[in-house]
Amino acid sequence: MKKIKTKYIKVVLSTLLAGGVTFSCSDEFLETVPQGQHSTIGLTNPDGVEGILIGAYSMISGYGLDGQSSWNSSIDNWVYGGVVSDDAYKGTDAGDQPEQSFLERYDYQPTNVHIRNKWRSVYKGIARSNDVLNTLKETEDVSDERRAQIIAEARFLRGFFHFEARKMWRRAPYIDDEQFDLVDLESSKVPNDREIWPDIEADFEAAMNVLPEIQDEVGRPTKWAAQAFLAKAKMFQGWDQETGAANVSKLEEAKPLLEDILLNGGFSLVPTFEENFLVGRRNNEESIFEIQFAISSANQQASNEGTTLNYPYTDPWGCCGFYQPTQNLVNAYKTSDDGLPLLETFNDEDVTNDQGLSWNAPFEPYEGPLDPRLDHTVGRRGILFKGFKIHGSDFIRDQNYAGPYSPKKHLAEPAYFGIGPNPRLSANNYRIMRLGMVILWLAEIEVELGNLERARELVNMIRERAANPDGFVPRAIQGSSRNDFNIVEDEYAANYVINTYNQPWTDQVTAREAVRFETRLEFAMEGHRFFDLQRWGIAAEVLNEYLRVESNKRTYLNGVSFTKGRNEFFPVPLEAIERSYKDGAPTLVQDPAF
Repeated sequence: MKKIKTKYIKVVLSTLLAGGVTFSCSDEFLETVPQGQHSTIGLTNPDGVEGILIGAYSMISGYGLDGQSSWNSSIDNWVYGGVVSDDAYKGTDAGDQPEQSFLERYDYQPTNVHIRNKWRSVYKGIARSNDVLNTLKETEDVSDERRAQIIAEARFLRGFFHFEARKMWRRAPYIDDEQFDLVDLESSKVPNDREIWPDIEADFEAAMNVLPEIQDEVGRPTKWAAQAFLAKAKMFQGWDQETGAANVSKLEEAKPLLEDILLNGGFSLVPTFEENFLVGRRNNEESIFEIQFAISSANQQASNEGTTLNYPYTDPWGCCGFYQPTQNLVNAYKTSDDGLPLLETFNDEDVTNDQGLSWNAPFEPYEGPLDPRLDHTVGRRGILFKGFKIHGSDFIRDQNYAGPYSPKKHLAEPAYFGIGPNPRLSANNYRIMRLGMVILWLAEIEVELGNLERARELVNMIRERAANPDGFVPRAIQGSSRNDFNIVEDEYAANYVINTYNQPWTDQVTAREAVRFETRLEFAMEGHRFFDLQRWGIAAEVLNEYLRVESNKRTYLNGVSFTKGRNEFFPVPLEAIERSYKDGAPTLVQDPAF
């Protein structure tokens, strides 16, 4: 891919940040070229359009705004999809990133800078996508075939960014290329007074109908990626978020799209669960769309910078201890003696942890049966941590505050560690769309359509992969120093017992719970959990039960509750409303829940 010209970046960013596109304040406001003098003539050529398109792609990671912390808007949504769910605590210690503490306690405020910066990020991506389309209209010497491809890629990106907005905000505005004008600061002041799911679907469908099945360059969307996101948009409309009732018509629309991907897309599950989280297995046969990262001393922002806080508080990472898995999540990986999840009783008894123990103190590990995906998702006492060293209390900044566990999926393995200037950054892609998701979405649909045996078959595809012993974490014994360990051949780190569902499913309620539970186990700590609870319409029920138990472990959760009808979405940032004034009145209005 060609690099976007720095001159373009300076001109466009100064205009966008000063204007209504992102509704934000910036030092570059004074650098804005006055209206009537700015011209994009120099960009209305094939190289210029391609450069603007790459500029739109550069926002897909969720960061790139000057003066804005990358984790505020990281595409993996570890704050909004993880910390505010039952998967993770904010972590670290009480005083670090207090705005996240408010979110974790469901105290959403329109002035929260994290929420504001997420808004800025997605709407900047939308602005860049629209600029591609508008510049292309004025550009000659582009072949019809390439013109159609550029439009399709830009519409995929525009749908992608609006999807991120609609997950976050019940009242998110949709801005298209006909409305958007790069040099008109008023053009992006669009009301948020209507549902935008149809527009998101239209963008993905238009992209799906033009994009090729295989792209020459990784990172560009294919037909299958657009089709998967179109299906995902329908899945997000597949339940009434107030009542939890299925919207069967939307699920029926999603089903053929997903079946086509499964049967004809050429994708397959990788042999072991861990392979979805290794730098060395990026863009593998299961991947439908990945956020591409790279690492070098010259460009830190090309790495997975948004996760920079989510590393153990020990060497070789040294900071920062955020995004710690909950005891509730760890307990979810317990199994019965026959290797099935404990759907109703998983949280009755805790998996043993080492809270309050030094790393070298005696410790009796949990010996009950466990799903092996636990130890690829969570770092816990006595288990080899991604090939680096054995996990212990020295990994944690403050166990008393946020417990004894560490996140794990996003870390690079030792072979890809330490390449760049910051040991907490890597080229480990974010697998935002993979075949496992397609399979479990199909299982969800089949449950609601009454096809319980087909749903069971689909879930078992996921469980069969998880049960592959080639992917089990090996047992390791602590050596003479903290960084030494010895692998014990032919032994595993825990009592891994996992099996498929071998009895027919006959009860829809139980089948629904089994599919949703499997979804949590498979995608935990990947930033999806809160949004899954949101779309299923069960966030209040699940999270208030979580808080009831977890508040006995984390004192800062005492008295916290999730308010149904309010906390499923975030408030429109106050700054966005204030900067949306047009003709004396704001074009944006606050979500009435706030």
